[in-house]
Amino acid sequence: MERSNGQNAEEQVATEQAAQARARESAGWNQIERTSAFQELIQKKKAFLIPAVIFFLVFYMALPILGGFTTVLDGQAIGAITWAYVYGFAQFVMTWILSHLYLNRANRWDRLVEDARQEVSEERTTR
Repeated sequence: MERSNGQNAEEQVATEQAAQARARESAGWNQIERTSAFQELIQKKKAFLIPAVIFFLVFYMALPILGGFTTVLDGQAIGAITWAYVYGFAQFVMTWILSHLYLNRANRWDRLVEDARQEVSEERTTR
């Protein structure tokens, strides 16, 4: 029974320490969230990601819809290759292009992340 009480006390201490760590982390996150650089980062990410995702989904879903319910892609493009094959290949190209665009934007966003970190560290040192 004594050992059980010791374990309970240890568990309670560990739980309290974890709660304190979460509180510190939450406070740090709130500081970062309020910085102008972080606000700009979120705005720029939304401005790129929302249209990119919509474009990707429309472009991706158009192939099964056009191929399954219309005859638009049935015509011959080059020799025996139909437009369905051309469109399918274009999806690979589109994916690579979107990935490249995202990578370039993400590199720019990294600067905003660093700016937000720096703003928070400056706030902490001025306190």
